[in-house]
Amino acid sequence: MAAFADAPFGAVALRNLTSAGFSAPTPTQAISWPLALGRRDLISVAKTGSGKTLGFLLPAFHLLGAHAVAPAPAPRPKVVVLAPTRELATQIYDEGAKFAPAYGCRVCCCYGGAPKYQQVKALRALHSRGVVVATPGRLNDLIEARKVDLSELEILVLDEADRMLDMGFEPQIRRIVCQEDMPQTGARQTFMFSATFPREMQILAGDFLDNYIFLTVGRVGSACKDVTQRFQFVDGRDKPDALMRYISSLEESGLTLIF
Repeated sequence: MAAFADAPFGAVALRNLTSAGFSAPTPTQAISWPLALGRRDLISVAKTGSGKTLGFLLPAFHLLGAHAVAPAPAPRPKVVVLAPTRELATQIYDEGAKFAPAYGCRVCCCYGGAPKYQQVKALRALHSRGVVVATPGRLNDLIEARKVDLSELEILVLDEADRMLDMGFEPQIRRIVCQEDMPQTGARQTFMFSATFPREMQILAGDFLDNYIFLTVGRVGSACKDVTQRFQFVDGRDKPDALMRYISSLEESGLTLIF
């Protein structure tokens, strides 16, 4: 898909893309969208800032848009997006909230460190076009409490998939995918998006995918040209002072992310 007009996402979504500053699909979007819309499982590896989030969200919304809205005794989302941190989960939620209304979809975000009752309330507001963005630990908690039902899931997304599989989340993910009521591999679509994907993580990821396509775009592990990365080595006791000096020295406009 070389242009937004080639995608079947609808006029409202395309206007939202334009208003968000996109003039054309990024390379990873142009390749990922047809594969996702073709109901294929997918591992997509592309550099930071390359538009991977919309690479999986827009096909998911488009496929959900065909569903009739139906109430359920427990929330039964059609799409679940897993992310390793609350920061990434909220970022995905914010991006999804811009586009979900164009498809009659709803998105909620669930992560640890925040009151469960608010997240349960958001889950109850979902319908058959619901999308849940969650960290693995909090989703497991909600499943155990019977606050969410994954028996009708159609699309599972792991964002920063290699990080989650390498950060100790594998047992939690296996429990969500293999030991609960989620449709099995082959009966659902699974997308894994990441900036890197080492070979050993690919082997592990294969347990959750069916006849998948492995896609790499650009130089794997690099950041896009719009992201400037800087590294400073500082002794532990000097970090607070060094951080404040660095922040006060910033002159360029835009967002800064500090690890």
